[in-house]
Amino acid sequence: MKLSTKGRYAVTALADIALQHAAGPAGASERDARLISLSEIAERQDISLAYLEQLFSRLRRAGLVESVRGPGGGYRLARPAAQVTIADVMTAVDERLNAMGDCDDEGGGCGGSRARCLTHNLWEQLSSHVHVFLSRTTLADVVADKMAPCPAVPDFSLLMDEDAMGGRTGSA
Repeated sequence: MKLSTKGRYAVTALADIALQHAAGPAGASERDARLISLSEIAERQDISLAYLEQLFSRLRRAGLVESVRGPGGGYRLARPAAQVTIADVMTAVDERLNAMGDCDDEGGGCGGSRARCLTHNLWEQLSSHVHVFLSRTTLADVVADKMAPCPAVPDFSLLMDEDAMGGRTGSA
């Protein structure tokens, strides 16, 4: 499973808005949040403005952001960051949240056949774990860096470093 830039950039842009609101005046409501222009987000996050415009059209239709046109206009979250899950964002931009690939029960089987493939349940369970994680993680969690670590692998970057070194831990 590979996330496209659609999903990654949409989450990044909304996290940027949530962060700007969190940095605003204490006690300000979501309604009073400063409007953030797409050009501000594009500059801070190094994302194409044209691409953000496409993404925000989808995010607005999904009810995740509100927009105000004209001078001083921009975007704000339509609801508190703690109520916007990453799964909501991914769904809004049509990001696929599963690792099923050619395994598709709708077509009757996997890879064009009528039967399930040998690894069907593996990919189905992986997809389930991803969905649960993204459904439990909110923009507020991302901004506060409070995502729950995987119990089996609390520091994924160390695991990846080990894999890159052929299973060695880096100590001589």
